[in-house]
Amino acid sequence: MSRVLIIDDDDQLRKSFQKLLKEEGYEVSGAASGEAGLAEVRRQPPDLVIVDMRLPGMNGLETFQAIQGIEPKLPAIIMTAYGTTETAIEATKIGAFDYILKPFDIPEMLGLIAKAIEAGRLMRSPVEMNAGPEDSGKEAIIGRSTAMQDVYKAIGRVAPTDATALIRGESGTGKELVARAIYQHSRRSAKPFLVINCVAIPETLLESELFGYEKGAFTGAGHRRIGKLEQANGGTVFLDEIGDMPFSLQSKILRLLQERSIERLGGRETIPVDVRVIAATNRDLEAAIDAGRFREDLYYRLKVVSIFLPPLHQRTGDIPLLTSYFLKRFSRETGISPPVIHPEAMDLLSGYPWPGNVRELANTIQKAVIFSRGAPIGPENIAAALGEKQAVSAEEVENQEGILRRLFRGVIQAGTGEHLYDSYFDYLSRLFITEALNIADGNRSRAAKLLGLSRPTLHAKIEKYGLKIESAVRDEGQ
Repeated sequence: MSRVLIIDDDDQLRKSFQKLLKEEGYEVSGAASGEAGLAEVRRQPPDLVIVDMRLPGMNGLETFQAIQGIEPKLPAIIMTAYGTTETAIEATKIGAFDYILKPFDIPEMLGLIAKAIEAGRLMRSPVEMNAGPEDSGKEAIIGRSTAMQDVYKAIGRVAPTDATALIRGESGTGKELVARAIYQHSRRSAKPFLVINCVAIPETLLESELFGYEKGAFTGAGHRRIGKLEQANGGTVFLDEIGDMPFSLQSKILRLLQERSIERLGGRETIPVDVRVIAATNRDLEAAIDAGRFREDLYYRLKVVSIFLPPLHQRTGDIPLLTSYFLKRFSRETGISPPVIHPEAMDLLSGYPWPGNVRELANTIQKAVIFSRGAPIGPENIAAALGEKQAVSAEEVENQEGILRRLFRGVIQAGTGEHLYDSYFDYLSRLFITEALNIADGNRSRAAKLLGLSRPTLHAKIEKYGLKIESAVRDEGQ
């Protein structure tokens, strides 16, 4: 249960607020002054503090600055009246999560509280690398395969620098965990870490969310608002799903990376911004460039350091380790003793293609733990968790179309979330390319002709999917 501290000298508002948040499932405490609020933070740090700007004794800005000295990663929402908006903006510039005008809209405030608590969790929760099942109490990047060792090395090399990093991989491979690991091992780890999902925010709102706006910039812009890039000054911004960012905004991100400055929407002032940008995508950016949907100059600015997260089917040796981790994690969360998993069930897990990657495996194990209730987990439990009546095997179904239909049905029923179509056809694309390279004995030019692709496109896909060509690569004309 998340804990919220409200610092406001208005007894009626504070009590009403406490009642509302308790009904929403939060643990809530209150303080009538900045000094009392600081004492509460020292006694038991909350997950979020909500501070009114006008307080007796220490004002809201002074209180927030003092809280930062105690808990620098504790998110704060500032409540303010129109007369103190500029002070609230100053608080936001030095690290407050956001501010809201009084009287506020309750649904808007509840949404802001949820976002702030999640932002604080992402900043404070450590991400273990190269973890084992014994670390099931922590968020972790799991895997000891060669491909994952390369990921750990890349994180270790890029984290201490200020270089822009581009994390690539399919949905469900753990790109946000890698971004957080880079942040937590960086010199900016005491400063904000803000996540912007370029798909989740409507295109019409994304620009103002990133860059902020000036009063009067558009209808309803009654006061200046600081954008997330300016708010994260000194820290790190993670641009998730940047391959889906509207083309019209890409030039502004390019300017940020080139000039370290931005302009608010409706403003003319150039504002220096010191942020590190980490981006991630599951899209084929090379194809997007060819189609005119992504700027090539932005691509190269983002790709100072590129980290590729392999899909789970390319590191099947890590599946037993991941399974053990998730069994212990979900057993602890549900209060069930960790169940034994039969070898046949593990074989089924290792043989499944996992189009939803680690996220799908986690969901499958969680379902199996819940429904097994501590009893040994057999292949039928795994098949049920995957949404299949029985495991797909070539021996059971002779007809090739029948195999594909059953496999696709199982994948769809598994409920792996957004981008399922793209993820699974990326998986099929890898198989086509791998087989073409095998037939061509590693000759990329011949493989490209077999597939009807240009050689640069084939080369880009080989790089994207991290394919290893075992045989000697011989290009025609060399």
